[in-house]
Amino acid sequence: MSFILRPIDTVESISPEDFAANYLKPRRPLVIKGLTNNWPARQKWSPDYLKQVVGDKIVPLYDNSKADPSKPINSAAAEMPFDEYIDLIMSEPTELRIFFFNIFKQAPQLLNDIAFPKELMGGFIENMPSMFFGGSNSVTFLHYDIDLPHIFHTHFGGKKHVILFENKWKRRLYCLPNATYALEDYDVLNPDAKKFPALNGVEGTEVFLEHGDTLFMPTGYWHWMKYVEGGYSLSLRAWDASISRKAASVYNLAIKGALDSVLKMTFKANYAKFREGLAVKRAHRALAAGKPY
Repeated sequence: MSFILRPIDTVESISPEDFAANYLKPRRPLVIKGLTNNWPARQKWSPDYLKQVVGDKIVPLYDNSKADPSKPINSAAAEMPFDEYIDLIMSEPTELRIFFFNIFKQAPQLLNDIAFPKELMGGFIENMPSMFFGGSNSVTFLHYDIDLPHIFHTHFGGKKHVILFENKWKRRLYCLPNATYALEDYDVLNPDAKKFPALNGVEGTEVFLEHGDTLFMPTGYWHWMKYVEGGYSLSLRAWDASISRKAASVYNLAIKGALDSVLKMTFKANYAKFREGLAVKRAHRALAAGKPY
């Protein structure tokens, strides 16, 4: 059986009232296809244009390899000039991707080409717009963002496959202790249900983003992404209005993330083996209890 995946709600446009009542407050994902219709970026941000404005800046690149327990999470696998990297992802399959790139520091004029959707909600972190780039075959491992923001994720270029899960499923997803990402030993697209039985019956949503589509990912949502074709995406982040969610964000950043890094650097492979084993035990206990958590 494995995952139970349903389509994500998709609209061309949405009123602030409808968005707040049916997606923001209940924390449900949504694709808004026409949110960027008036953005200059929708037509302007071609690969050649981005190469022109960013140039040959050296950028760190990441691949699909399982995380090295002796290194911090998101350690780079390689480096390359930005313009050469864009040529690579638009011309051939590659696992290499750019993670959380603040392109606006290199080309601040690009900020004129986008608009924060403040008509839908407040709390945007305007100094943290970030971009993600990938070639076909590159995958973003299953995780949720440690600072727990709401995210408006707009895609440009070829198709991008996205699978989402509510945070309540984190134990059944084999979430690693002290971390915000899952055990990397199963294939999200084709998980081994016998080896990882806790995945059976986990409910999620699925979508293929196309050029200009914007995905609203509520706070704490797990996400897995695969570039079907070479392309790039922009994430705009916003705080949840609740005090408890802000407190959880601070705790994750100050305690959980710091503790995980210290333990990884200190105990390396032994810590990796311990927490992977604990993730499996917790997942199977949750399955036996008939609960997602």
